[in-house]
Amino acid sequence: MDLSIAAILAQDGITTGAIYALLALALVLVFSVTRVIFIPQGEFVSYGALTLAALQTQKFPLTSWLLVAMGICTFIVETVGVLRHGERRKLAGRLVPVFAGKYLVFPIAVFFVVKTLAPMTLPMLVQIAVTLLLVVPMGPMLYRLAYQPLAEASTLLLLIVSVGVHFALTGLGLVMFGAEGSRTQAFSDASFNIGSVMVSGQSLWVVGVSVVMILALYFYFDRSLSGKALRATAVNRLGARLVGIGTVQAGRLAFTLAAVLGVLCGILIAPITTIYYESGFLIGLKGFVGAIIGGLVSYPVAALGAILVGLLESYSSFWASAYKEVIVFTLILPVLLWLSLTSKHVEEDEE
Repeated sequence: MDLSIAAILAQDGITTGAIYALLALALVLVFSVTRVIFIPQGEFVSYGALTLAALQTQKFPLTSWLLVAMGICTFIVETVGVLRHGERRKLAGRLVPVFAGKYLVFPIAVFFVVKTLAPMTLPMLVQIAVTLLLVVPMGPMLYRLAYQPLAEASTLLLLIVSVGVHFALTGLGLVMFGAEGSRTQAFSDASFNIGSVMVSGQSLWVVGVSVVMILALYFYFDRSLSGKALRATAVNRLGARLVGIGTVQAGRLAFTLAAVLGVLCGILIAPITTIYYESGFLIGLKGFVGAIIGGLVSYPVAALGAILVGLLESYSSFWASAYKEVIVFTLILPVLLWLSLTSKHVEEDEE
């Protein structure tokens, strides 16, 4: 390996590491707010990438049907919950129309908008906007259907639910997108020479968007009222509830942000590598390694850990490509050992 090869591998590692960093931040956010280890995070990556690929080939993305189906299920669950709750039943006349607008009218409107736009040749920004409009609302709906009823359950039970949701979404991905992979158009075909290294415009787009999103999250948590509410919920759920912060709303907001980050990661990575219906799991798992390095609590350490995972994967593919996945996931072992030795164990009932 000479210096030019090392620089090329570093470029690839930083590019993929930026993707893993966004996923790591999403996983830390969801876990700190809801105690859910969000294994299905990777499915939002593959759904976003493959929905965008369908739009670019003028095909109607079947995620539109999934959005409508999830909306109907969420409407039924919300309505039944109001009618079964004695105090909230008095508000049914006001709440049910709100639920109908959010979970029936909105998904159906999106369905027909996508049905109209799908056969057209759309600009890249419009395609990305439609993809976000289709896939992101599934995040809070998924929280309402699968996780909110078990919000006070143990972390182990929530993990088991996450595994079940992952397999369900993976199976639906196979039905909607098929077994063939897809790759989307690059944001930029430009390339720049920095010394002896050629840097692609797509890599710059990935790193640039990732940096912008990380800074946006920082200012959101630091300056906005809802961001501070999320931070308070992450620090102490009971304390946040006592001062009037709705932990249910915080959970839905956390899943919405995680869905946004997952779909953006899929949009960013799809021009670089072919995405299949199950590809998101492995990508999300590498983001999870970065989140574990941060102890599932520290955003900066999780982001740096994800960059380290990207660099390790890139250099491992050069030295021992057959074992690169083994090397990357082995990184989690010393981290877990260190965390187990330095962290004080607290029984869940005592929290």
